[in-house]
Amino acid sequence: QVQLVESGGGLVQAGGSLRLSCAASGSIFSINVMGWYRQAPGKQRELVAVISSAGSTNYADSVRGRFTISRDNAKSTVNLQMNSLKPEDTAVYYCKFQQRSHNYWGQGTQVTVSS
Repeated sequence: QVQLVESGGGLVQAGGSLRLSCAASGSIFSINVMGWYRQAPGKQRELVAVISSAGSTNYADSVRGRFTISRDNAKSTVNLQMNSLKPEDTAVYYCKFQQRSHNYWGQGTQVTVSS
């Protein structure tokens, strides 16, 4: 089992920045993928950005160039630096940890961007 604890999020004006962090604990293997997804009201959950334990990244087109994902393998943490935020970035952001075909999700943290 893997437990995820998220931090960060909140309310920010358009053009501002926020940083999300997620710490994983439990039975963690060296090969895994960590990332962030988001779900806006009335919409499906969507990928924001993911990063593998080897450092490979993938971003949604809507955030590429504005968001940066990073991780610390020694601490099993993943961060999402969000810059130039837009009102359409408003959503609940979820941390996801994937290893050996198992997916684990955080409890979610609200990000609200006001116009």
